[in-house]
Amino acid sequence: MGSDRFSDASLVRAATLINRRSVLRAGTVGVWGTEMVGSQSLPAAAAPSTEETERVSQRDWELLAEALSSRSTLYRPGDSGYPPLALPFNHRYAGVRPAGIVACATTRDVRAAVRWARAVGLPAVPRSGLGHNYAGYSATTGLLLNMARMKSIVSTPRPGAVSRTRTYGRMRVVHDAGTVTVGAGVTNGDLHPLLEDRGMFVPTGRCPTVGVAGLVLGGGIGFSDKMFGLTCDRLVSTTVVLADGSVVEASQDAHPDLFWGCRGGAGNNFGVNTSFTFQYERFQGDVGVYQLRWSLDSVVQVIATAQQIAVNTLDDKRFHLRVGIGTHGLTRDQIRANANVNAIGQYYGSLEELRDTLAPLLAIGTAEERARNNASVREVAPGVASVLLSATTPVQQFAAKSAVLTSRTLLTDDQIGAAADQLLDWPGSDNEDGAGFAMFALGGEINQVPPDATAFVHRNAVFILAAETSWADYDPPSVADANLHWLREFYCGIFGDTPPPHSYQNFPDPTLKDWRRAYYGANYDRLVRVNRKYDPTNFFSYPQGVGT
Repeated sequence: MGSDRFSDASLVRAATLINRRSVLRAGTVGVWGTEMVGSQSLPAAAAPSTEETERVSQRDWELLAEALSSRSTLYRPGDSGYPPLALPFNHRYAGVRPAGIVACATTRDVRAAVRWARAVGLPAVPRSGLGHNYAGYSATTGLLLNMARMKSIVSTPRPGAVSRTRTYGRMRVVHDAGTVTVGAGVTNGDLHPLLEDRGMFVPTGRCPTVGVAGLVLGGGIGFSDKMFGLTCDRLVSTTVVLADGSVVEASQDAHPDLFWGCRGGAGNNFGVNTSFTFQYERFQGDVGVYQLRWSLDSVVQVIATAQQIAVNTLDDKRFHLRVGIGTHGLTRDQIRANANVNAIGQYYGSLEELRDTLAPLLAIGTAEERARNNASVREVAPGVASVLLSATTPVQQFAAKSAVLTSRTLLTDDQIGAAADQLLDWPGSDNEDGAGFAMFALGGEINQVPPDATAFVHRNAVFILAAETSWADYDPPSVADANLHWLREFYCGIFGDTPPPHSYQNFPDPTLKDWRRAYYGANYDRLVRVNRKYDPTNFFSYPQGVGT
């Protein structure tokens, strides 16, 4: 949430950072692969209990390996391939070490692994890729099902789709042009070539390395969600391996209750999803993009103005906005120098219309800031926009808290000022992602869906706010403690003792007390009924799992 994640100093730099982050992340995994980490703040490894270890015999593990297809692999502690697969993306939970890892290649492999785990008494937890879960819920001391090998992407054009063509500025869109079916290991980044090379688009998230599975199951926000809906709104069907090892295809026509729950009910609550079929759009032409940045001196004016624009454009599905504040650094001087307020987004329409919408923001700041911000408003191809607006979730170790803001709970000037003051008191860390908050504007097609039509209940919101902090693997434990304390104070400084009642389930917070209503609202009781029907013994369970 520092300069890399929340400031985006230039569109070109944003694209460069993606590549640099990939190199950094590859290097981190490589170090873990040789088990040469010298971190003071990584937690100690949490191994399975002695009772579990004794219950699962060597012969049991051999039987699991024999049940897998030739393209799937079982890894145990001590195997060379185990360390990089055991490591979750959020190293805060690196100490949770699985008893075994199945790198699944097919739905049949998942089915065999689930049946085996149930028979021997180990929990089975799916991980769609790198394990981005903010609260560490894709880590386990039982059997980890790594889905990264399930990378298939198959598209099916819809005959006659050309009749549903519309034009938005210089962008021509064929709505519901066909379907695309993706495996559970596909990431946002894997879908990018469809947009860039073939003009096909499925609404996805901003982070290239996040798995589509986790994204869609919890909702799925991004820079086209107002135009085309959340990722879960584009879901047509999904293949699910249930706790008893059976495989079902859930859709509006088959297992509609399970299909309802898979659209916003979060992952690992009803079974293991192995594939997803989405409706896609086809694009021709350019979209408008913008990137605006100011010093923190303008924070109250910028956030207040951006909120008003979001309210004014709530029903305009063409306009997309993310506004936030952030900083990074180790010293007080660095933290103050790097603190900023910023806004980025995308528009399906003419540049003239986009400039008119942004005019109140473009008038804010110094002459230099105004000139730079005006120059950032331009048209690019959709594939280019997807890259330029991308950013990773924080690397190494991080924590988050979220809030869903409606028109009645938008930030006041006092709240904005309190957040800016608290940002300058961030304790710092060696993690360049730093800290801050981002507000992702909702509305458009998202809010046209009734709250009970899918499990995603947040259908009357203006923003999802995400507050984050991050620290490095080699920061001492005192820095991690200080960051976690700061995050609590930062959130409390904004909302006091009565935060908004709803939070985003894809930004899970393990400290959230009434998470059931915060994530799912009035839909929670129905989710419990779905859980009890498809997983009656609560085999798929975690601290914030439905029915827990």
